[in-house]
Amino acid sequence: LTIGKSGKDTNLLIPEELLVRRGISFFHVNRGGDITYHGPGQITGYPVFDLDAWKLGLKQYIYKLEETIIRFLALYGIKGERLAGATGVWIDPDVPGKARKICAIGVKSSRFVTMHGFALNINTDLDYFSLINPCGFKDKGVTSLQKELGAEQDFETAKARLYSLFVEMFPG
Repeated sequence: LTIGKSGKDTNLLIPEELLVRRGISFFHVNRGGDITYHGPGQITGYPVFDLDAWKLGLKQYIYKLEETIIRFLALYGIKGERLAGATGVWIDPDVPGKARKICAIGVKSSRFVTMHGFALNINTDLDYFSLINPCGFKDKGVTSLQKELGAEQDFETAKARLYSLFVEMFPG
């Protein structure tokens, strides 16, 4: 579990001692965003880009990251969307009780160089998210490609597809 600099420790729903007993690490990190889970079955990407060279501001960069994930999901027939005021990629973001995040994004830049990135749930064990208020939300869920499609997905194929989209969105 990682929590960003603007995160609230109250979004960890169990005592840290129980995390230790369960073998779960908990880190405070210097990225944006609140608390999230990182583990097997996720594609995590920590692109390091010089935003000045790309002529991008941080918000534009995050928008392009989101767009890359949205295009990735479309390859699987899933409509990924943005949620106003919340970074990341969502499914049914405007449907009360059905909004669920499939990709968390938390980045930082220093002198226009990006750090941290995204965690895209492919075949992720979603039970870990019950230990937290994911990204600080109490009224929204978390999902994975596996859950949305009803079957485990080929992880290597997913990585290759995402990589191709990154090259397309961030040519260089």
